[in-house]
Amino acid sequence: MKIKFTYLFAALMFAFAIGSHAQYLKVSGKQIVDANGKLYMLRGMGLGGWMLQEGYMLETGDFAGTQSKIRAKITEITDEAFAEEFYKAWRANHCTKTDVDSLASWGFNSIRLPMHYNLFTLPIEKEMVAGTDTWIETGFLMVDSLVKWCKANNMYLILDLHAAPGGQGKDENISDYNPALPSLWESPENQRKTVALWKKLAERYANETTIGGYDLINEPNWAFRGKHRNGCDETDNPEIRKLYMDITAAIREVDKNHIIFIEGNCWANNFKGILPSWDNNLVISFHRYWNPTDVLTIQGFLDLRDRYNMPLWMGESGENSNQWFYETILLLEKHDIGWSWWPMKKINSVVGPLTVKKTPEYQTLLNYWQNGGQKPDKDFAKKTLLQITENLKMENCIFRPDVPDAMFRQQNNDKPIAYKKHVIPGKVYAVDYDMGRHNVAYNDKVYMNGGGLGWTTWNNGWVYRNDGVDIEATQDANNGLGYAVSWTDDGEWLMYTVEVPADGSYRIDIRYASAQNTGKVKLELISDGSSIETALPLTGSWLVWNNIAAGKLNLKAGKNTIKLHIVKGGFSIAYLDIQKI
Repeated sequence: MKIKFTYLFAALMFAFAIGSHAQYLKVSGKQIVDANGKLYMLRGMGLGGWMLQEGYMLETGDFAGTQSKIRAKITEITDEAFAEEFYKAWRANHCTKTDVDSLASWGFNSIRLPMHYNLFTLPIEKEMVAGTDTWIETGFLMVDSLVKWCKANNMYLILDLHAAPGGQGKDENISDYNPALPSLWESPENQRKTVALWKKLAERYANETTIGGYDLINEPNWAFRGKHRNGCDETDNPEIRKLYMDITAAIREVDKNHIIFIEGNCWANNFKGILPSWDNNLVISFHRYWNPTDVLTIQGFLDLRDRYNMPLWMGESGENSNQWFYETILLLEKHDIGWSWWPMKKINSVVGPLTVKKTPEYQTLLNYWQNGGQKPDKDFAKKTLLQITENLKMENCIFRPDVPDAMFRQQNNDKPIAYKKHVIPGKVYAVDYDMGRHNVAYNDKVYMNGGGLGWTTWNNGWVYRNDGVDIEATQDANNGLGYAVSWTDDGEWLMYTVEVPADGSYRIDIRYASAQNTGKVKLELISDGSSIETALPLTGSWLVWNNIAAGKLNLKAGKNTIKLHIVKGGFSIAYLDIQKI
């Protein structure tokens, strides 16, 4: 009876939790709140690349930045029928229930869905009768599936029109804009279709409590009267305000429940002339990238919140180091601002939680598309592209645990934790240093891109992890992992948590390469402060790796933490080989 009661109680509590979520989010003064009027902190991930490809996510940005150009490249090397097959497979595999389950398990409570309008309706140029709308079920069914997966995980879904009819900005890649055709702002018919699409979506999801709200238009960036082509110097934006009000009116005809999120011109940053609010359930959504992480970077938005008594939501950010993620989220939540990160997965990238593996064959296609030369065989191209769609599946991606760790655990825990389980005796690979904040798990002189003074490479090798530590792939035959910590500099350090089965004296050898100068390291046992130092003489080349005996440390049974100090940098380090004497 006791067991049955326990299970019943657990079931009731689960049902209560689901039921408590099954309520609309709403605006209350300067906050987004739940059904009980309590601040609801949106912690979301944007599904960039699923419905709308951007070239940089596929490493085609230098020659095919928009989805239309990417599709044209695929069609040219194969044929139209295959291009359609490719995109069906892409959409089927890029986001599945497994992806949503994983996001929830990592700590995310919401998803922002970037939508391409052409999955829901035809472009105006293809409508048989001007002024009409042909509806396409593909997009709606994709949203239906995502609603179902979010509901099962107690998550909110925010719909984001990322590519509006005609394109909403001169930054072509983010909205699949074609300058040869009338943009959203140049075409009353594109605006009418945008309003109609939002009304159709609102009709379908008006009573769906899993929907957290409607993000009307992603990052408008258009010059109306100013000189900046992306609208950053506009002193008034009546065209944007009017369209937002028209969309809102159409939504409210069928849906009075959901929050409406509005973004400013200049990639969601210029709200001049767009406010004040025209609806009692409206939220200001801004985006931030590559900025400093102090309050000054959001002060203008805080001022808007106070002036207009409206909530703020940071609807898109990312593309930076883990430390920047940690500091930015800490800043936002300190000021009661929810957020959505970007993106969940990309090809050959470490900045998100998932990396899509790039094959050598795909690199062959990239080389041809960019440089020309011998055209790859059609069957080769088809097989290569379909393999990429297979690599999109969650189970085929590389999971980067350091990314969600920075976004969630590190917000409330300043302790480093092991990145991998290191059982001694054995090799401890240098790149498997502990997870944690900068100056907690590691120290590196350049650890994030946050000054707004141009792009800063926090990880010079762009591989393996997303911290400030510089990592590169190596060809060392004795390095089974295939990566090393490189570009080392004086004063940097790394922490390693190792598990030791028995007390004893342990010898430590270091595998390293150095082509420039003699380096020096110190290995410190944190528990008692004991340490050993050794010089790392020149090996003569970055391709020549040597082992050197660093000395011995007395380790205790259980967990031990070793701090690797880079006293004199200029070398690459592959691993520590720790063996009992």
